[in-house]
Amino acid sequence: MDARDKTGAHLPPDTITLPERGWRIDRTKALIVAALCWIGFALMVWLVTTDRTGTLDRMGLLFWREGDKLGPRGPAVLLELVRDLTAVGGVLLRNLIALGAIVALLFIRLRREAVLLGATVVGGWIVSFGIKLLVGRPRPEIVPHLMEAGSASFPSGHSFNAAVVLIAIALAFASLSARHSVRYTLIGAAMGLSLLVAWSRVWLGVHFPSDVIAGWLGGAGWAFLAAAALRPTADKAADSHMADRIDPCD
Repeated sequence: MDARDKTGAHLPPDTITLPERGWRIDRTKALIVAALCWIGFALMVWLVTTDRTGTLDRMGLLFWREGDKLGPRGPAVLLELVRDLTAVGGVLLRNLIALGAIVALLFIRLRREAVLLGATVVGGWIVSFGIKLLVGRPRPEIVPHLMEAGSASFPSGHSFNAAVVLIAIALAFASLSARHSVRYTLIGAAMGLSLLVAWSRVWLGVHFPSDVIAGWLGGAGWAFLAAAALRPTADKAADSHMADRIDPCD
């Protein structure tokens, strides 16, 4: 029988029903997608290290500029919008987004997905940073930079890590739905937003197009690889006694 207050209005229930998992990514399909992305990444590494991307990089950077001073195309407000967009792939905002998603997953008792997301994000940062150190490509100087940027240029850290964080979050929350259309929409939106972050780095002049192509492919590849390869580890960690102490189910 529904509870009512003194005015006769319905009161909210004393308990809430937590969502259940409706889907888990197929490991074989995830590995296939990851392999395709990493093959593309390896191709970009070869093209960059053998100096075969000069024409693509120059055309890609100059396409968004105009005038003698090579200023950005479009109205002044576009610059602020692109800077806001590129911040999604920055260290602070992307990690806040990832942390918020992990907390949300823990609140709805999806510990496995929370552990997997955390491991994917940390692992992606390590992989991206390691590749930057190995390649050591300098930043482009073809056009003026429209914001400050440090560290090596290849691969684009914003592109790589935005793809890792956004796609991994989409895969985690896609587990709540048994409907293909919902899952595809979530994952497709994450891919689209991370691609826009990648594009913003070229528009701002702080990365070559080859940097962001490789960065996005590597980040997407890592997100899908982690979803398949780190799942058993995440399952064990979520079921451990330590996890029960930190986040008891009762």
